[in-house]
This record gives sequence, structure tokens and C-alpha cells, in this order.
Amino acid sequence: MGANRITITQLQEMKKKGEKISMVTAYDYSMAKLVDEAGLEMILVGDSLGMVVLGYDTTIPVTLDDMIHHAKAVTRGAKSSLVVADLPFLSYQISTEQALQSARRMMQEAGVQALKLEGGSEIAPTVRALVNAGVPVMGHLGLTPQAVNQLGGFKVQGKDLKGAKKIIKDAEALEEAGAFAIVLECVPAPLAKIITERLSIPVIGIGAGNGCDGQVLVINDLLGFFNDFTPKFVKRYGEFGKQIVEALKLYKQEVSSGQFPAAEHCFSMQEETLSKLY
Repeated sequence: MGANRITITQLQEMKKKGEKISMVTAYDYSMAKLVDEAGLEMILVGDSLGMVVLGYDTTIPVTLDDMIHHAKAVTRGAKSSLVVADLPFLSYQISTEQALQSARRMMQEAGVQALKLEGGSEIAPTVRALVNAGVPVMGHLGLTPQAVNQLGGFKVQGKDLKGAKKIIKDAEALEEAGAFAIVLECVPAPLAKIITERLSIPVIGIGAGNGCDGQVLVINDLLGFFNDFTPKFVKRYGEFGKQIVEALKLYKQEVSSGQFPAAEHCFSMQEETLSKLY
């Protein structure tokens, strides 16, 4: 662990002081280094890499090996941000023993500092078992992408009274089970604010309004170089996708015309050696 890595205790202190927590989802070494340099508190290695990096339609096909592979790269790059990784679909739901095995692999092989699990009251016993084993756990409620087939697509959760009450109950169950923080995805802003005020642990929003203790966005979305779809809750802080395409077009053009590589990009050799070759 990095000497000055953000800790769970510091994140909980930030909530008490009313300081907002910044988190992004990133999937590789070079991005993790840049996030670290920018001073963000947390990096999530999300199973959204299924869509963003691997080109699947959902997160369902992502395996534990996929997650470990990417999380290893991120932990090599991040020295001060706290790194949290998702446990992917059906890698923790079968049994507590399976959850502990998956967690062991993720923590030991990938070197992450915490894990994120989707689900509410039904996974509280699993969360408790992991926490008892020394694994910091972040919960994830609202739109839980692993349950996308059950939820009927990517849509806002907790808009009606029954749904809202269930999310509140689930959030309290996760806190009670020992989760150190919760991600709330795609829930109405007023509901997220109520939950944030009720819980003593940090609540990180994504499409959950400004009343949360912090925010998370996928880095490829906020920098503008993943264009398959853009959720309503994303703010673009850059249009790097367009810049990348322009740079590549210029490169192609210079290769075609022979402009690149120029003399300054080439290595020379001694004339004497050259004449002997000829």
C-alpha cells in the first residue's frame, strides 16, 4: 500500500466534515496514474469494463479473471487513490465461501484496497462475512447493472414509494452489515439525499443528484472518448475522443505522404560502417 494512500477512515472523516469525495472508474495503468496525479480520492475498477473496454452489451459476461487482470494494472498506477474493484456477476452470490474465495483472489492477486458488491438486504450476510474476514466492502444500490435483465433495462430506480422504501431499507442493512460506503446509481436526487443524511457512512452518487457525499463517473464518459451511449447523468469535461480521431487522421496523412518519420525521429549510423554494408 502506498505511503500516503487515502484510507477508509479518511473518507469517513470527509463525510463528517461535509467534504465531497471524488471518484472515477478507470481500467488501466496509464489512466490510474493520471487520476492519481489529479488527486482524486478513489478509483473504481468497475465491471463496466465489459462495455467500455471489452465491447459487451452488459456487465454480465465479465469474469473474475477479467477483473483481476484490469485491477492489477490500476493498482500499479495508483499510489495515493484508494482502489476499489467490483466483484463480477455470480462471483459472490452462490455462497459465502465463494464470496470469500473471490475476495481473496481480488485482494491478494490484484492488490486492491476494497471491493464493491451489488445488492441490498439479500447480500447483507455476505457483506458481514467479508468485513469479518478483514475485507473492506462498498455497497451498490439503485440501478445495479448485474441485475439489468431483472430490472428491465438501464432505468431510474426508486421512483415509487415501494421502490424508494426498499432502497432506504437496503442502504441501512448494508451499513449495519459493515459496508464502509455505498454507491447509489440512477435514483431520484431527493431520495439519495434522504439516504445520505440517514447513513453515517459515505454515499457516492452516479446519477443520484448533488445531495450525496461524493460522485463517481466513468473516466471514458467524462473525458469524451466512449461514444456508444452517454447516460443523462454524465457531464463531459473534455472531448478527447474527437482530438484522438484528429490526431490519428494527421498521423495517417503524414505516414502516407512520407512526412513522418522526419530526420529527428530516426537513428543514424557511421558512414564507414554504411559503406562496408554497401
